[in-house]
Amino acid sequence: MKAYLVLDFAVRDLRGFLPYVEAIPTFIAKHGGRYIVRGEPPTVMEGDWAPERMVILEFPSRQDAEAFLSDPQAQDVFAVRHSTAVSRLVLVEGCT
Repeated sequence: MKAYLVLDFAVRDLRGFLPYVEAIPTFIAKHGGRYIVRGEPPTVMEGDWAPERMVILEFPSRQDAEAFLSDPQAQDVFAVRHSTAVSRLVLVEGCT
C-alpha cells in the first residue's frame, strides 16, 4: 500500500534552506519516493489550518517512507530543514 508524507512548512532562513532543497531529492529517490506536491503555497478551503508551503511525497510503502525518514545519511540534510524552517510532518497510508 502506498504511503504519503505530508509536510507543512515555513522557511525562516532561505539562504540556509537552499542546501536542503538541493540535497533532499536524492534521498527521496533512493527510497522510491516521488513528489506529488513540491513546496506549493496551499489555499485553505476549510478550518483554521494555515500552512505557508506544502510538500506531499508518495512512497511505494510505509516501510519505504520510514526508511527515508530514518536514513542515517539523510539526517544532516533533515537537520538543515529543522534549523531553517518551521515544519510539521505526517505519514499516512493510501487507500488500496
